Amino acid sequence: MPATTRMHDESAGTDGACERSHPPGDRHAGTNGLRCVLSNCPTDTMPFLELTLSCSEVTLPRFQNALDDVGAMAVTMLDADADTSNERALLEPGVGEMPLWDRLTMTALFDGGSDALVVLAALEAFDPGLDWSQVRFRMVEDSDWIRAWIDLFKPMQFGARTFIVPWNQDAPEAANAPDAAVVRLDPGLAYGSGTHQTTALCLRWLDSLAVSGELQGRSVLDFGCGSGILAIAALKLGASHAVGVDYDPQALLATADNAHRNALEAQLAVYRPQDEPVQTYQVVVANILASALSTLADTLAARVVPGGRIALSGILHGQEDELLERYAPWFEQLRCERDDEWMRIEGVRRAASGTQNG
Repeated sequence: MPATTRMHDESAGTDGACERSHPPGDRHAGTNGLRCVLSNCPTDTMPFLELTLSCSEVTLPRFQNALDDVGAMAVTMLDADADTSNERALLEPGVGEMPLWDRLTMTALFDGGSDALVVLAALEAFDPGLDWSQVRFRMVEDSDWIRAWIDLFKPMQFGARTFIVPWNQDAPEAANAPDAAVVRLDPGLAYGSGTHQTTALCLRWLDSLAVSGELQGRSVLDFGCGSGILAIAALKLGASHAVGVDYDPQALLATADNAHRNALEAQLAVYRPQDEPVQTYQVVVANILASALSTLADTLAARVVPGGRIALSGILHGQEDELLERYAPWFEQLRCERDDEWMRIEGVRRAASGTQNG
């Protein structure tokens, strides 16, 4: 989904996982405590010098600018009140919003060869008006932490035929079935590996369409494509061509890369929303946030041909009624599916005149 709206973490639902830019994983609302900002974080295994300090929301930008200036490779922001009665969850920010906690704990990683005293002196010189006396340093163990997540990413099955398999792992035996749809995936820094309930809900929906013969030869729009997982799965399940749309340049790169891994470059095009050709599709899936789904309702409805199918996810339980009402003018047979705290809404586009198939 667009970077400005797709804020949920595929480890989401757990404490401490909101980010502005983040290590591999996925992103969604409903998380508490953590923001991670990456700069030039290497993928080679190496030790790190870790810096920790406390700050307020007001002083955060100054501390962050200083840390970036002196070469921090990653900066993490944690709710200073996490695991206390004062802990405050950041539940689904609005489009373009980046809410923070009043008190934060910041952690920055530097190259393991950095000298703590030199780093501290550089920070004090960059912004002497900040309190650097509270800074703490320690060395942390060697860890290829970006690829460590990939090592934990295992093959998964969704529905009857759909398998998501890490690009560097063997497919399970069941994926060797003649009708299996195997998606080879490297999510990189973009959203979408299948581990989050919202992605799983959408994958199972696509699989069910394929089983019922409603995906074969169809055109598909994946709005907020992230890693491209949904568009690629649709193609593997028999769709004729797909378009992925996302605001995030990293998502477009990841989708294109994963399309190449699956030999689907000719069938999958990627665009920023402002560049997407105006056309309609027989299948539309949008795994973004409820607030964005509400804002984009008329846009998404206009992308679906009469009789076409739509699936919406990124919706927390309790938000579905408002969205059902929002989409009712355009869609019939609306129904919901729940997975833990997350929801999927699906429906069929009502008949309308003057709509052409894309």
